[in-house]
Amino acid sequence: MDYKLHNGSGKLCCKGCSRQDNKLNTYDWLADIPGSSDESDLVEIQFKNTRKGYYRNSNGLKLEKGDVVAVESTPGHDIGTVTLTGRLVPLQMQKTGFKPNTEIKRVYRKVKAVDIEKFEEAKAKEHDTMIRSRQIAANLNLNMKIGDVEYQGDGNKAIFYYIADERVDFRQLIKVLAETFRVRIEMKQIGARQEAGRIGGIGPCGRELCCATWMTNFVSVSTSAARLQDISLNPQKLAGQCAKLKCCMNYEVDCYVEAQKRLPSREIELETKDGTFYFFKADILRNEISYSTDKNFAANLVTISGRRAFEVINLNRKGIKPDNLHESEKKPEPQKPVDLVEQESLTRFDKRKSGNENKNTKRNDNGNRNKQENRNRNENPNRNNNEVANRNEGGNRNESRRRVEIKNKNENINKVSIENTNKSTNENYKGSEGGNANRNRRRKRPNNRPQQRDDKPQSEKE
Repeated sequence: MDYKLHNGSGKLCCKGCSRQDNKLNTYDWLADIPGSSDESDLVEIQFKNTRKGYYRNSNGLKLEKGDVVAVESTPGHDIGTVTLTGRLVPLQMQKTGFKPNTEIKRVYRKVKAVDIEKFEEAKAKEHDTMIRSRQIAANLNLNMKIGDVEYQGDGNKAIFYYIADERVDFRQLIKVLAETFRVRIEMKQIGARQEAGRIGGIGPCGRELCCATWMTNFVSVSTSAARLQDISLNPQKLAGQCAKLKCCMNYEVDCYVEAQKRLPSREIELETKDGTFYFFKADILRNEISYSTDKNFAANLVTISGRRAFEVINLNRKGIKPDNLHESEKKPEPQKPVDLVEQESLTRFDKRKSGNENKNTKRNDNGNRNKQENRNRNENPNRNNNEVANRNEGGNRNESRRRVEIKNKNENINKVSIENTNKSTNENYKGSEGGNANRNRRRKRPNNRPQQRDDKPQSEKE
Protein backbone atom coordinates (compact mmCIF):
# COMPACT_ATOMS: atom_id res chain seq x y z
CA MET A 1 0.00 0.00 0.00
CA ASP A 2 2.98 2.34 0.49
CA TYR A 3 4.64 1.77 -2.90
CA LYS A 4 4.73 4.95 -4.96
CA LEU A 5 5.98 5.69 -8.46
CA HIS A 6 7.42 9.18 -8.99
CA ASN A 7 7.20 10.56 -12.50
CA GLY A 8 6.94 13.92 -14.21
CA SER A 9 3.19 14.29 -13.67
CA GLY A 10 3.10 13.42 -9.96
CA LYS A 11 2.76 10.21 -7.97
CA LEU A 12 1.01 6.96 -8.77
CA CYS A 13 0.12 4.83 -5.76
CA CYS A 14 -1.28 1.34 -5.21
CA LYS A 15 -4.19 2.40 -3.01
CA GLY A 16 -6.75 1.36 -5.63
CA CYS A 17 -5.61 -2.27 -5.56
CA SER A 18 -6.41 -4.87 -2.93
CA ARG A 19 -5.68 -8.51 -2.20
CA GLN A 20 -6.97 -10.79 -4.92
CA ASP A 21 -8.13 -13.44 -2.45
CA ASN A 22 -11.06 -11.20 -1.46
CA LYS A 23 -14.36 -12.11 -3.09
CA LEU A 24 -16.20 -9.33 -4.97
CA ASN A 25 -13.01 -7.31 -5.15
CA THR A 26 -13.50 -3.67 -6.23
CA TYR A 27 -10.79 -1.56 -7.90
CA ASP A 28 -10.74 2.09 -6.80
CA TRP A 29 -9.73 3.88 -10.00
CA LEU A 30 -10.07 7.31 -8.29
CA ALA A 31 -7.54 6.58 -5.52
CA ASP A 32 -4.76 8.60 -7.20
CA ILE A 33 -6.86 11.77 -7.46
CA PRO A 34 -6.04 14.12 -4.56
CA GLY A 35 -8.98 14.82 -2.27
CA SER A 36 -11.11 11.96 -3.59
CA SER A 37 -11.26 10.16 -0.24
CA ASP A 38 -12.45 13.34 1.56
CA GLU A 39 -15.49 13.95 -0.64
CA SER A 40 -17.66 11.34 1.12
CA ASP A 41 -17.67 10.00 4.67
CA LEU A 42 -19.23 6.69 3.57
CA VAL A 43 -17.09 3.55 3.65
CA GLU A 44 -17.60 0.07 2.21
CA ILE A 45 -16.74 -2.74 4.65
CA GLN A 46 -16.39 -6.42 3.70
CA PHE A 47 -16.89 -9.26 6.16
CA LYS A 48 -16.63 -13.01 5.65
CA ASN A 49 -16.81 -14.16 2.01
CA THR A 50 -19.26 -12.02 -0.02
CA ARG A 51 -21.05 -10.13 2.78
CA LYS A 52 -20.56 -6.36 2.52
CA GLY A 53 -21.99 -3.34 4.28
CA TYR A 54 -21.88 0.46 4.09
CA TYR A 55 -21.04 2.57 7.14
CA ARG A 56 -20.49 6.23 7.97
CA ASN A 57 -17.12 7.48 9.16
CA SER A 58 -18.59 9.89 11.70
CA ASN A 59 -15.39 10.10 13.78
CA GLY A 60 -13.34 11.40 10.84
CA LEU A 61 -10.83 8.53 10.91
CA LYS A 62 -8.20 8.45 8.18
CA LEU A 63 -9.14 5.17 6.52
CA GLU A 64 -7.55 3.54 3.52
CA LYS A 65 -8.27 0.42 1.57
CA GLY A 66 -7.24 -2.67 3.55
CA ASP A 67 -7.63 -1.21 7.05
CA VAL A 68 -9.36 -3.49 9.61
CA VAL A 69 -11.99 -1.60 11.61
CA ALA A 70 -14.64 -2.19 14.24
CA VAL A 71 -18.16 -1.15 13.18
CA GLU A 72 -21.52 -0.81 14.85
CA SER A 73 -23.73 -3.92 15.05
CA THR A 74 -26.78 -5.18 16.95
CA PRO A 75 -25.76 -6.17 19.52
CA GLY A 76 -22.10 -5.25 20.12
CA HIS A 77 -19.65 -4.62 17.30
CA ASP A 78 -18.35 -6.44 14.24
CA ILE A 79 -14.91 -6.67 12.61
CA GLY A 80 -14.44 -6.02 8.88
CA THR A 81 -12.00 -4.78 6.23
CA VAL A 82 -12.25 -1.48 4.33
CA THR A 83 -12.63 -2.20 0.62
CA LEU A 84 -13.69 1.20 -0.78
CA THR A 85 -13.58 4.85 0.28
CA GLY A 86 -14.32 8.27 -1.17
CA ARG A 87 -16.30 9.21 -4.23
CA LEU A 88 -17.00 5.68 -5.50
CA VAL A 89 -18.91 4.52 -2.41
CA PRO A 90 -22.21 6.34 -3.26
CA LEU A 91 -22.00 4.98 -6.81
CA GLN A 92 -21.44 1.47 -5.49
CA MET A 93 -24.46 1.83 -3.19
CA GLN A 94 -26.65 2.72 -6.16
CA LYS A 95 -25.34 -0.25 -8.11
CA THR A 96 -26.13 -2.73 -5.33
CA GLY A 97 -29.63 -1.28 -4.83
CA PHE A 98 -29.05 0.19 -1.37
CA LYS A 99 -32.22 1.93 -0.19
CA PRO A 100 -31.68 5.62 0.69
CA ASN A 101 -34.11 5.49 3.64
CA THR A 102 -32.10 2.76 5.37
CA GLU A 103 -30.29 3.78 8.53
CA ILE A 104 -26.51 3.79 8.04
CA LYS A 105 -24.46 2.56 10.98
CA ARG A 106 -21.13 4.08 11.90
CA VAL A 107 -17.49 3.09 12.19
CA TYR A 108 -16.20 2.91 15.76
CA ARG A 109 -12.40 2.70 15.47
CA LYS A 110 -9.51 0.84 13.99
CA VAL A 111 -9.12 -2.57 15.60
CA LYS A 112 -6.93 -3.18 18.60
CA ALA A 113 -5.10 -6.30 19.69
CA VAL A 114 -7.96 -7.28 22.02
CA ASP A 115 -10.49 -7.05 19.18
CA ILE A 116 -8.35 -9.27 16.98
CA GLU A 117 -8.09 -11.96 19.69
CA LYS A 118 -11.87 -12.11 20.18
CA PHE A 119 -12.42 -12.21 16.44
CA GLU A 120 -9.99 -15.12 15.97
CA GLU A 121 -11.65 -17.10 18.77
CA ALA A 122 -15.10 -16.64 17.25
CA LYS A 123 -13.85 -17.50 13.78
CA ALA A 124 -12.34 -20.80 15.00
CA LYS A 125 -15.77 -22.03 16.16
CA GLU A 126 -17.54 -21.57 12.79
CA HIS A 127 -16.85 -24.97 11.21
CA ASP A 128 -17.76 -27.01 14.30
CA THR A 129 -20.92 -24.95 14.74
CA MET A 130 -21.98 -25.67 11.13
CA ILE A 131 -21.52 -29.45 11.53
CA ARG A 132 -23.40 -29.47 14.84
CA SER A 133 -26.29 -27.37 13.44
CA ARG A 134 -26.71 -29.74 10.49
CA GLN A 135 -27.15 -32.64 12.91
CA ILE A 136 -29.75 -30.69 14.89
CA ALA A 137 -31.71 -29.82 11.70
CA ALA A 138 -31.69 -33.49 10.66
CA ASN A 139 -32.97 -34.57 14.09
CA LEU A 140 -35.87 -32.08 13.76
CA ASN A 141 -36.71 -33.52 10.28
CA LEU A 142 -36.31 -30.16 8.54
CA ASN A 143 -35.88 -30.18 4.76
CA MET A 144 -33.03 -27.66 4.67
CA LYS A 145 -29.27 -27.49 4.28
CA ILE A 146 -27.11 -25.23 6.41
CA GLY A 147 -24.37 -24.09 4.06
CA ASP A 148 -22.29 -21.70 6.17
CA VAL A 149 -22.02 -20.12 9.62
CA GLU A 150 -20.55 -16.68 10.34
CA TYR A 151 -19.82 -15.36 13.84
CA GLN A 152 -19.86 -11.68 14.67
CA GLY A 153 -16.57 -10.00 15.56
CA ASP A 154 -17.26 -9.95 19.30
CA GLY A 155 -18.70 -13.49 19.34
CA ASN A 156 -22.18 -12.46 20.60
CA LYS A 157 -24.09 -13.35 17.43
CA ALA A 158 -24.01 -16.06 14.72
CA ILE A 159 -25.53 -15.96 11.23
CA PHE A 160 -26.68 -19.32 9.75
CA TYR A 161 -26.96 -19.42 5.95
CA TYR A 162 -29.30 -22.17 4.73
CA ILE A 163 -30.74 -23.48 1.44
CA ALA A 164 -34.29 -24.81 1.18
CA ASP A 165 -36.57 -25.52 -1.78
CA GLU A 166 -39.71 -24.99 0.29
CA ARG A 167 -40.73 -22.78 3.14
CA VAL A 168 -39.30 -24.10 6.43
CA ASP A 169 -40.63 -23.49 9.97
CA PHE A 170 -37.37 -23.17 11.93
CA ARG A 171 -38.74 -21.61 15.12
CA GLN A 172 -37.95 -24.75 17.10
CA LEU A 173 -34.53 -24.91 15.45
CA ILE A 174 -33.67 -21.38 16.64
CA LYS A 175 -34.53 -22.30 20.23
CA VAL A 176 -32.34 -25.40 20.16
CA LEU A 177 -29.42 -23.55 18.54
CA ALA A 178 -29.61 -20.68 21.08
CA GLU A 179 -29.56 -23.15 24.00
CA THR A 180 -26.67 -25.11 22.45
CA PHE A 181 -24.29 -22.30 21.43
CA ARG A 182 -25.35 -19.54 23.89
CA VAL A 183 -25.35 -16.81 21.22
CA ARG A 184 -27.93 -14.78 19.36
CA ILE A 185 -29.15 -16.65 16.25
CA GLU A 186 -29.95 -15.14 12.84
CA MET A 187 -31.16 -17.25 9.90
CA LYS A 188 -30.60 -16.16 6.27
CA GLN A 189 -31.88 -18.05 3.26
CA ILE A 190 -29.66 -18.05 0.16
CA GLY A 191 -29.84 -19.66 -3.26
CA ALA A 192 -27.62 -22.29 -4.82
CA ARG A 193 -25.71 -19.67 -6.84
CA GLN A 194 -25.08 -17.52 -3.76
CA GLU A 195 -23.81 -20.57 -1.89
CA ALA A 196 -21.35 -21.31 -4.69
CA GLY A 197 -20.20 -17.69 -4.53
CA ARG A 198 -19.58 -17.89 -0.79
CA ILE A 199 -17.65 -21.15 -1.08
CA GLY A 200 -15.76 -20.19 -4.25
CA GLY A 201 -13.98 -22.40 -6.76
CA ILE A 202 -12.62 -22.73 -10.30
CA GLY A 203 -14.97 -22.96 -13.26
CA PRO A 204 -14.60 -25.15 -16.40
CA CYS A 205 -13.06 -22.14 -18.20
CA GLY A 206 -10.08 -22.26 -15.82
CA ARG A 207 -10.92 -18.98 -14.06
CA GLU A 208 -12.43 -18.25 -10.66
CA LEU A 209 -16.21 -18.38 -10.46
CA CYS A 210 -18.02 -15.22 -11.60
CA CYS A 211 -20.35 -15.35 -8.58
CA ALA A 212 -17.31 -15.29 -6.28
CA THR A 213 -15.40 -12.46 -8.00
CA TRP A 214 -17.75 -9.79 -9.39
CA MET A 215 -21.32 -11.02 -9.83
CA THR A 216 -23.91 -9.73 -7.34
CA ASN A 217 -27.23 -9.84 -9.24
CA PHE A 218 -28.24 -13.32 -10.37
CA VAL A 219 -30.53 -13.44 -13.44
CA SER A 220 -32.52 -16.55 -14.26
CA VAL A 221 -31.02 -18.72 -17.02
CA SER A 222 -33.15 -20.91 -19.29
CA THR A 223 -32.38 -23.56 -21.90
CA SER A 224 -33.53 -21.19 -24.66
CA ALA A 225 -30.18 -19.39 -24.29
CA ALA A 226 -28.42 -22.68 -25.12
CA ARG A 227 -30.68 -23.28 -28.15
CA LEU A 228 -30.02 -19.82 -29.56
CA GLN A 229 -26.27 -20.42 -29.36
CA ASP A 230 -26.46 -23.97 -30.84
CA ILE A 231 -25.10 -25.53 -27.64
CA SER A 232 -25.82 -29.22 -27.13
CA LEU A 233 -28.44 -29.71 -24.42
CA ASN A 234 -26.24 -31.88 -22.23
CA PRO A 235 -27.08 -31.29 -18.54
CA GLN A 236 -23.58 -32.22 -17.39
CA LYS A 237 -22.01 -29.54 -19.60
CA LEU A 238 -24.64 -26.86 -19.07
CA ALA A 239 -24.68 -27.09 -15.25
CA GLY A 240 -22.15 -25.30 -13.06
CA GLN A 241 -20.85 -26.08 -9.59
CA CYS A 242 -24.14 -24.93 -8.07
CA ALA A 243 -26.00 -27.65 -10.07
CA LYS A 244 -27.85 -24.85 -11.92
CA LEU A 245 -27.48 -23.64 -15.48
CA LYS A 246 -24.29 -21.63 -15.97
CA CYS A 247 -24.71 -17.87 -15.66
CA CYS A 248 -22.21 -17.29 -18.49
CA MET A 249 -24.72 -18.59 -21.06
CA ASN A 250 -26.52 -15.23 -20.81
CA TYR A 251 -23.42 -13.19 -21.66
CA GLU A 252 -23.50 -13.62 -25.47
CA VAL A 253 -27.21 -14.25 -26.10
CA ASP A 254 -27.82 -10.74 -27.48
CA CYS A 255 -24.94 -11.09 -29.93
CA TYR A 256 -26.30 -14.41 -31.25
CA VAL A 257 -29.82 -12.98 -31.57
CA GLU A 258 -28.53 -10.10 -33.73
CA ALA A 259 -26.43 -12.45 -35.87
CA GLN A 260 -29.39 -14.83 -36.32
CA LYS A 261 -31.34 -12.05 -38.04
CA ARG A 262 -28.82 -12.12 -40.93
CA LEU A 263 -29.60 -15.79 -41.68
CA PRO A 264 -32.70 -17.25 -43.41
CA SER A 265 -35.21 -19.50 -41.66
CA ARG A 266 -34.19 -23.11 -41.13
CA GLU A 267 -37.44 -24.40 -42.59
CA ILE A 268 -36.86 -22.92 -46.06
CA GLU A 269 -35.71 -25.37 -48.76
CA LEU A 270 -33.41 -24.34 -51.60
CA GLU A 271 -34.11 -25.68 -55.09
CA THR A 272 -31.46 -25.93 -57.80
CA LYS A 273 -31.02 -27.85 -61.03
CA ASP A 274 -28.95 -30.37 -59.05
CA GLY A 275 -31.79 -31.05 -56.62
CA THR A 276 -33.43 -29.81 -53.42
CA PHE A 277 -31.28 -28.85 -50.44
CA TYR A 278 -32.36 -28.87 -46.77
CA PHE A 279 -30.95 -27.06 -43.76
CA PHE A 280 -28.34 -29.08 -41.84
CA LYS A 281 -26.37 -26.72 -39.56
CA ALA A 282 -25.35 -23.08 -39.24
CA ASP A 283 -22.34 -21.15 -37.99
CA ILE A 284 -24.12 -18.07 -36.68
CA LEU A 285 -21.15 -15.82 -35.96
CA ARG A 286 -19.42 -16.60 -39.28
CA ASN A 287 -22.73 -16.15 -41.17
CA GLU A 288 -22.45 -19.52 -42.91
CA ILE A 289 -25.09 -22.25 -43.49
CA SER A 290 -24.60 -25.89 -44.48
CA TYR A 291 -27.27 -27.57 -46.62
CA SER A 292 -27.77 -31.28 -47.31
CA THR A 293 -29.66 -33.15 -50.01
CA ASP A 294 -31.25 -35.35 -47.32
CA LYS A 295 -33.37 -34.25 -44.38
CA ASN A 296 -32.23 -36.88 -41.89
CA PHE A 297 -28.44 -37.13 -42.36
CA ALA A 298 -25.54 -35.31 -43.97
CA ALA A 299 -25.36 -36.00 -47.70
CA ASN A 300 -23.58 -33.84 -50.27
CA LEU A 301 -23.02 -31.02 -47.80
CA VAL A 302 -22.70 -27.56 -49.30
CA THR A 303 -21.67 -24.57 -47.14
CA ILE A 304 -22.65 -21.13 -48.37
CA SER A 305 -22.90 -17.64 -46.90
CA GLY A 306 -26.12 -16.12 -45.64
CA ARG A 307 -26.12 -13.59 -48.48
CA ARG A 308 -25.94 -16.35 -51.09
CA ALA A 309 -28.79 -18.20 -49.36
CA PHE A 310 -31.03 -15.13 -49.63
CA GLU A 311 -30.10 -14.78 -53.31
CA VAL A 312 -31.15 -18.37 -54.05
CA ILE A 313 -34.40 -17.90 -52.10
CA ASN A 314 -35.27 -14.80 -54.16
CA LEU A 315 -34.53 -16.69 -57.40
CA ASN A 316 -36.76 -19.58 -56.31
CA ARG A 317 -39.62 -17.17 -55.59
CA LYS A 318 -39.33 -15.89 -59.17
CA GLY A 319 -39.40 -19.48 -60.47
CA ILE A 320 -35.69 -19.59 -61.35
CA LYS A 321 -33.48 -22.49 -60.34
CA PRO A 322 -29.75 -21.77 -60.28
CA ASP A 323 -27.27 -24.36 -61.52
CA ASN A 324 -25.84 -24.91 -58.02
CA LEU A 325 -25.61 -23.25 -54.63
CA HIS A 326 -22.03 -22.08 -55.03
CA GLU A 327 -21.38 -18.53 -56.09
CA SER A 328 -19.61 -17.78 -59.37
CA GLU A 329 -16.12 -17.25 -58.14
CA LYS A 330 -14.14 -14.38 -59.60
CA LYS A 331 -10.47 -14.94 -59.10
CA PRO A 332 -8.88 -11.64 -58.16
CA GLU A 333 -5.70 -10.73 -59.95
CA PRO A 334 -2.70 -11.16 -57.71
CA GLN A 335 -1.30 -7.80 -56.74
CA LYS A 336 2.40 -7.30 -57.01
CA PRO A 337 4.03 -6.26 -53.79
CA VAL A 338 5.17 -2.67 -53.81
CA ASP A 339 8.57 -1.96 -52.30
CA LEU A 340 8.33 1.66 -51.21
CA VAL A 341 11.93 1.89 -50.08
CA GLU A 342 13.25 -0.16 -53.03
CA GLN A 343 15.89 -1.75 -50.87
CA GLU A 344 15.22 -5.22 -52.25
CA SER A 345 15.09 -4.23 -55.91
CA LEU A 346 18.04 -5.45 -57.96
CA THR A 347 17.39 -2.95 -60.75
CA ARG A 348 17.08 0.18 -58.61
CA PHE A 349 20.36 1.54 -59.98
CA ASP A 350 19.43 0.73 -63.60
CA LYS A 351 16.47 3.12 -63.42
CA ARG A 352 18.69 6.02 -62.47
CA LYS A 353 21.18 5.06 -65.15
CA SER A 354 18.49 5.00 -67.82
CA GLY A 355 17.38 8.47 -66.71
CA ASN A 356 20.91 9.82 -67.17
CA GLU A 357 21.13 8.24 -70.61
CA ASN A 358 17.90 10.00 -71.65
CA LYS A 359 19.34 13.31 -70.49
CA ASN A 360 22.49 12.75 -72.54
CA THR A 361 20.50 11.86 -75.66
CA LYS A 362 18.41 15.04 -75.28
CA ARG A 363 21.55 17.13 -74.98
CA ASN A 364 23.02 15.53 -78.12
CA ASP A 365 19.80 16.20 -80.04
CA ASN A 366 19.79 19.85 -78.97
CA GLY A 367 23.44 20.22 -80.06
CA ASN A 368 22.70 18.79 -83.51
CA ARG A 369 19.75 21.14 -83.94
CA ASN A 370 21.93 24.15 -83.11
CA LYS A 371 24.53 23.13 -85.68
CA GLN A 372 21.87 22.72 -88.38
CA GLU A 373 20.39 26.15 -87.62
CA ASN A 374 23.83 27.78 -87.83
CA ARG A 375 24.38 26.24 -91.29
CA ASN A 376 21.02 27.56 -92.49
CA ARG A 377 21.85 31.06 -91.28
CA ASN A 378 25.16 31.06 -93.12
CA GLU A 379 23.48 29.92 -96.34
CA ASN A 380 20.52 32.41 -96.21
CA PRO A 381 21.54 35.65 -94.46
CA ASN A 382 18.47 37.63 -95.70
CA ARG A 383 16.09 35.05 -94.28
CA ASN A 384 17.90 35.26 -90.99
CA ASN A 385 17.48 39.04 -90.84
CA ASN A 386 13.73 38.74 -91.43
CA GLU A 387 13.44 36.18 -88.65
CA VAL A 388 15.34 38.48 -86.28
CA ALA A 389 13.00 41.38 -87.10
CA ASN A 390 9.93 39.25 -86.50
CA ARG A 391 11.31 38.13 -83.19
CA ASN A 392 11.95 41.71 -82.12
CA GLU A 393 8.37 42.68 -82.99
CA GLY A 394 7.05 39.69 -81.00
CA GLY A 395 9.26 40.69 -78.08
CA ASN A 396 7.88 44.23 -78.09
CA ARG A 397 4.31 42.88 -78.04
CA ASN A 398 5.13 40.59 -75.12
CA GLU A 399 6.67 43.50 -73.20
CA SER A 400 3.53 45.60 -73.66
CA ARG A 401 1.39 42.71 -72.44
CA ARG A 402 3.58 42.24 -69.41
CA ARG A 403 3.31 45.92 -68.53
CA VAL A 404 -0.49 45.75 -68.67
CA GLU A 405 -0.52 42.62 -66.53
CA ILE A 406 1.83 44.22 -63.98
CA LYS A 407 -0.36 47.31 -63.82
CA ASN A 408 -3.50 45.22 -63.21
CA LYS A 409 -1.70 43.18 -60.62
CA ASN A 410 -0.65 46.32 -58.70
CA GLU A 411 -4.23 47.58 -58.71
CA ASN A 412 -5.47 44.25 -57.29
CA ILE A 413 -2.82 44.31 -54.57
CA ASN A 414 -3.98 47.76 -53.42
CA LYS A 415 -7.55 46.46 -53.03
CA VAL A 416 -6.56 43.57 -50.79
CA SER A 417 -7.43 44.11 -47.09
CA ILE A 418 -4.90 44.32 -44.29
CA GLU A 419 -5.97 40.91 -42.95
CA ASN A 420 -4.59 39.10 -46.00
CA THR A 421 -1.22 40.88 -46.12
CA ASN A 422 0.63 38.05 -44.37
CA LYS A 423 -0.81 35.49 -46.74
CA SER A 424 0.15 37.52 -49.82
CA THR A 425 3.71 38.01 -48.55
CA ASN A 426 4.10 34.25 -48.07
CA GLU A 427 2.85 33.61 -51.60
CA ASN A 428 5.25 36.22 -53.03
CA TYR A 429 8.07 34.67 -51.08
CA LYS A 430 7.27 31.25 -52.48
CA GLY A 431 7.03 32.75 -55.95
CA SER A 432 10.45 34.33 -55.59
CA GLU A 433 11.94 30.98 -54.64
CA GLY A 434 10.34 29.38 -57.69
CA GLY A 435 11.70 32.13 -59.89
CA ASN A 436 15.21 31.66 -58.61
CA ALA A 437 14.93 27.94 -59.17
CA ASN A 438 13.74 28.52 -62.75
CA ARG A 439 16.64 30.93 -63.38
CA ASN A 440 19.12 28.39 -62.13
CA ARG A 441 17.62 25.79 -64.42
CA ARG A 442 17.83 28.13 -67.37
CA ARG A 443 21.50 28.75 -66.69
CA LYS A 444 22.21 25.03 -66.67
CA ARG A 445 20.27 24.37 -69.88
CA PRO A 446 22.12 24.71 -73.18
CA ASN A 447 21.38 27.83 -75.13
CA ASN A 448 19.12 26.64 -77.97
CA ARG A 449 18.38 30.09 -79.41
CA PRO A 450 20.21 30.97 -82.64
CA GLN A 451 22.87 33.56 -82.17
CA GLN A 452 22.49 36.80 -84.10
CA ARG A 453 25.51 37.33 -86.25
CA ASP A 454 26.41 40.31 -88.30
CA ASP A 455 26.80 38.53 -91.65
CA LYS A 456 26.11 41.61 -93.82
CA PRO A 457 28.56 42.26 -96.68
CA GLN A 458 31.13 44.97 -96.27
CA SER A 459 29.45 47.26 -98.80
CA GLU A 460 26.18 47.39 -96.85
CA LYS A 461 28.00 48.18 -93.61
CA GLU A 462 29.63 51.26 -95.18
